[in-house]
Amino acid sequence: MTVHDFLPRPLALVMVGKPARGKSYTARKLSRYLSWTGYRARVFNVGSYRRHLLGPGQDHSFFDPRNEEGLKARQRMAEAAMDDLVRWTRDGGEVAIYDATNSTRSRRAWVAEELGRHGIDCVFVELFTEDQSIIDANIRQTKLSSPDYRTYDPDQALKDFRTRVAHYESVYEPLTDESLSFIRVLDAGRSLYANRLDGYLPTALAQFLLNLHLGKRSLYLSRHGESLYNVEGRIGGDSALSPRGEAYAVSLDQFLRNALPTDDVRLWTSTLRRTQQTARHLPWKSTAWRPLDEIEAGVCNNLTYQEIAERMPDEYAARKADKLRYRYPRGESYEDVISRVTPVILELERQTGPVVIIAHQAILRALYAYFHGEAATAVPHLSIPLHTVIQLTPTAYGCDEVRTALPPNPKAHFTAGI
Repeated sequence: MTVHDFLPRPLALVMVGKPARGKSYTARKLSRYLSWTGYRARVFNVGSYRRHLLGPGQDHSFFDPRNEEGLKARQRMAEAAMDDLVRWTRDGGEVAIYDATNSTRSRRAWVAEELGRHGIDCVFVELFTEDQSIIDANIRQTKLSSPDYRTYDPDQALKDFRTRVAHYESVYEPLTDESLSFIRVLDAGRSLYANRLDGYLPTALAQFLLNLHLGKRSLYLSRHGESLYNVEGRIGGDSALSPRGEAYAVSLDQFLRNALPTDDVRLWTSTLRRTQQTARHLPWKSTAWRPLDEIEAGVCNNLTYQEIAERMPDEYAARKADKLRYRYPRGESYEDVISRVTPVILELERQTGPVVIIAHQAILRALYAYFHGEAATAVPHLSIPLHTVIQLTPTAYGCDEVRTALPPNPKAHFTAGI
């Protein structure tokens, strides 16, 4: 059974909420998570259609509910996004995220009718935020740097955007229709209410949404230092670090102490010896997670790729043909790894402070792909070199990345990768 067996018809997740509540951030997070787990997902942001068709820079008066021309123009943008969404599902799209305020009952009724008419299931996702500190932080981090305010000075932009929010607040109608399928998230994950969810995927997404928050924090990813098996070109196993790997553990400690001069750091490793040896100099208490263990190579454990090619040529060829779905005999595939680390993703989304993960190439490929919105098919081919720290900082529109290679330089040595 594949993930697609759980989705008999296309699904639309329809965002609902006042401005500056994190709708676009959440929509992009949903899209990344869905793509990472193997679904064809895409965000249709009505604001992007407005900026593309009318240009950026409309001031607050465009969003005034008393502005008849503005109302008509916004309806045209909503229809254009809906038309593209429908066409995309007809071409094989599976989960569409319709990103707009959808702030009135009449607009939501129109959305539900359009989707139903085209055979698309609908779940509304309302972000209801009462905590003013969350709203203010979201305005500072995302809204004032958006294309709409590129030509504004900061004070002017803030005044205009707050007036825009007031326009929406004057007509906003909370999602209370119990006949609809919806998820309401209060204060960026403080609580969640689900109504009439039908099927595996909507209920799984409710759990995902409960773990999201809007705070900014960084994640540090590192493979273990070079192991004795890396030197020999062998896969799997539970070998110790080589002398070069030991040297990297010292370099990693020095680097992270400087980067993170705080006690509020989560340090996670796998249960395998080489990751724990790499982490042993670090000042923070570590937690060993079995889901962070390297992909299980089954009967190919402890072999080199040359030995696999000679002894099991059919297996070698099958892996080369489809690295994502290939499963080692008595072992795992990359699809299995993605499924296995899903609880790690949910736990990472809950964290409000920095997290350091020392793990293995296949595992870090899967985690990296999630934060960068890479499709599952890209996971087996991502570059996660030895002796390199990858700092990821999720943002409203993507993920910032800084890579730092630490001594000793691993490029002069052959290292095996699964």
